[in-house]
Amino acid sequence: MRRADRLFQIIQMLRRSSKPVTADAIAAELETSKRSIYRDIATLMAQRVPIRGEAGIGYVLEGGFDMPPLMLTSDEIEAAVLGAQWVAGRGDPALARAATDLIAKIAATVPERLRPVVLEPAVASPPVWEPRKDDALDMARVRASIHAGRKLELVYRDEQERESRRVIWPFLVGYRETTRLLVGWCELRGDFRTFRTDRVVEAAYLEDRYPGRPAVLRARWQTIREAKWKARGCDGQPPRPQ
Repeated sequence: MRRADRLFQIIQMLRRSSKPVTADAIAAELETSKRSIYRDIATLMAQRVPIRGEAGIGYVLEGGFDMPPLMLTSDEIEAAVLGAQWVAGRGDPALARAATDLIAKIAATVPERLRPVVLEPAVASPPVWEPRKDDALDMARVRASIHAGRKLELVYRDEQERESRRVIWPFLVGYRETTRLLVGWCELRGDFRTFRTDRVVEAAYLEDRYPGRPAVLRARWQTIREAKWKARGCDGQPPRPQ
């Protein structure tokens, strides 16, 4: 993580917490040393970010430190909060944490008159009643591989408990109520395939880049799905992959 990104993340951690946050907790979440956190806190204070606290006790972000107000309507704010609630309850750990940060950021940046829309929303994502399936993949690394257009090597177990090893070109992650789906071009099958992430046994994040861009693969996949759907005589959009 670049230092500039780490400084921003420190502010976000302090913003979303109502209690002092220790250097240990910050270092653990950002996967760096306490010494680096102490230096970062000193840098932020020198830049007049209103952080109060000290080593061994914890740090808080005082009021008055704000980004310019977001130009959002009440409906847009509720839409963002509703979406973030859904992700916080159903996303992988990294996205769930990002969703919580997003709600805190919106609450801190919108005008005072709109803050109740965030803190006391009239909308809510339904609870997840079934246990969520655990990912056998590091979904943050999977998303990074997609953005970089890099291949993944998977050992995958299907519904019949048969295992296969395959290299895929990932380009999309789909989030369902309790499971996640990874869509990619499979070199073993020479076709697009969808994989449930809880059925992945092992994964290797390769440095090899696949041909073309992820967006091109997504467009190809969508075109093929729509053509197959129409060939069956069905109207509208094809269903989500199972």
